[in-house]
Amino acid sequence: MSDLLYAPAGARDAVVVGDVTGPAEIHGVHGTTGVTWWKCLASGADLRGDWEAVEWAGIPAGGVSGEHRHTRTEEIYFILSGQGEMYLNGVGHPVGPGTLILTGLGTVHGLRNTGPDDLNWLVIEMRSPQFAAALAADRPSFAGHQNPADTATSANPLKETEVRARLHDLRAERSVDPSGVFTGPLRTVAIETVPASGTTELAAEGCEHMVFVLSGTGWVDNGAGTAELRPGTAVTLPLGTRARVGADREGELELFHAELAVPAAESGR
Repeated sequence: MSDLLYAPAGARDAVVVGDVTGPAEIHGVHGTTGVTWWKCLASGADLRGDWEAVEWAGIPAGGVSGEHRHTRTEEIYFILSGQGEMYLNGVGHPVGPGTLILTGLGTVHGLRNTGPDDLNWLVIEMRSPQFAAALAADRPSFAGHQNPADTATSANPLKETEVRARLHDLRAERSVDPSGVFTGPLRTVAIETVPASGTTELAAEGCEHMVFVLSGTGWVDNGAGTAELRPGTAVTLPLGTRARVGADREGELELFHAELAVPAAESGR
């Protein structure tokens, strides 16, 4: 991959490209025994929005990612391969490729590999508005944003004491609006395809993008350089950047796509 697309630490002005090769091997994650494979694909330090991190993780057959509570951040798990059981406040739910888990503030969650093969998933962790405000004073609020716990209705019956979590079959639904669970600025999560020899444009205007290649091969060009895309490649666009993503002629490119809103004042940070 071309170094021209990488953002030097603290620069926040270039497209960030990472992949899942060479993950770290970590033992005892969240208080469990056994190994977890982990790699950071993009850090909040390289971005202007309230991303904490974009990560890839995996556990072997029988492995566990221990149960833990999120009090400052909201988190997505997207299952890439394998079979498992997701625990949300102690209740187990079967998960497999294409399962999207939205875990909101205060929810206890953990994941167990119940299948014969490795269980691999994508992680996107975002700072809650309260936590982000504590990190940086006088940051603007999001227009129209409301905490779902403050606006419970018959159509949106979420209350402070209920589980702030939801499971989706993203391959069936194709696009999910997380606002019913999350309090922060994540706009959409979707699976999108670029047809063979086709292209799509990404512009980080008022938002930041992350795409992760699920299948197919192609390329990404930000005007300063080009990088190859293959399964397991992540491309993250900081605020103010643009990129063109293309599929090779051999077949379509399938992408996991997350978009996070960024206040206009953040462009000056």
